Amino acid sequence: MSAVVSDAVPQRFPIPDGVFAETVVSVRHYTDRLFSFRITRPASLRFRSGEFVMIGLPNAERPVFRAYSIASPSWDEEVEFFSIKVENGPLTEHLQKIRPGDTVLMRKKPTGTLVLDALLPGRRLWLFSTGTGVAPFASVVRDPETYEKFEEVILVQTCREVAELTYASELVAGIAADPLIGEIAADKLRFHGTTTREPSPRMGRVTDLMRSGQLFADLGVPAITPETDRGMICGSMAMLKETKSILEDFGLAEGSNAAPGQFVVERAFVG
Repeated sequence: MSAVVSDAVPQRFPIPDGVFAETVVSVRHYTDRLFSFRITRPASLRFRSGEFVMIGLPNAERPVFRAYSIASPSWDEEVEFFSIKVENGPLTEHLQKIRPGDTVLMRKKPTGTLVLDALLPGRRLWLFSTGTGVAPFASVVRDPETYEKFEEVILVQTCREVAELTYASELVAGIAADPLIGEIAADKLRFHGTTTREPSPRMGRVTDLMRSGQLFADLGVPAITPETDRGMICGSMAMLKETKSILEDFGLAEGSNAAPGQFVVERAFVG
C-alpha cells in the first residue's frame, strides 16, 4: 500500500477525535534505513523540546499510531521527525513512502521525560543516543534554554555506518549559522559520532567508550561526576539499560518530571 494521498488517504476514513491532520512539507532520505520529514504545525500545539507525540497515517478506519520524538525545537513553525524504515512495519512501511502534500496524523498531547525540567542544575549536559534516538536531542540542542542552563552540551551518537551520522552532524554544523541560537551555542555544543560497522575516524559503541574512558579522552573532558554532569539517554532498549547502569556507576541518579535528577531516560522510543 502506498502512502501517497490518492492511495493511502482514502476520503472514507474520518480523522479520529483528539488528532491533528497535518500536511507533509518536506521529506529527506539519508540511507535505505533512515529518513526525516517535516509537517505543518497546528496553531494550538505546545510542547517542550525533547517531548514525543503519537503519529500515524489516515490509511485505515483505525490508524496505527506510534511514539515519535519531535526533532524540531519548540519555537519552530513546522514539526520535524527523524525515522527508521522498517520493512513490514505496521506504520513505517507506509510512512517511509510519504511525499510533500500527504497527510500525517498527530495526537494532540505531547509528553516525555527528555526535558530540561527533569534535570537538576549542572555544568555539562550529555545527550547519549543511538540511531534515530538522536531525534529528541535535535530539539534540545536547538533550544536557547539549553545553553542558559548548561556551560557545555555534548551530543553523542553511535550508528552502524557513517551515512547514518549525517542527520546529526549536519544539524550541529548548521546551528552555528542559526540566527536564534548560533551565537550562544557556538562555543558550547559539541558532537561526538561513532560507528560500529563501517570504518570511520571514531569507532565503537558509546557504552564501551564510556567504560574505557576513551569517550572522555577524545573530548578532552573529565569523567562524568554527579557534581557537574547531567545526562539524557535515547536509543535501543539494550542501550538504554546499559547506559543507565553506567551513569549510575558514575554516581548519577535518575530523575523525572515529578522528581528532577541527574539523568533521564526516554522509554517510548521508536527504533
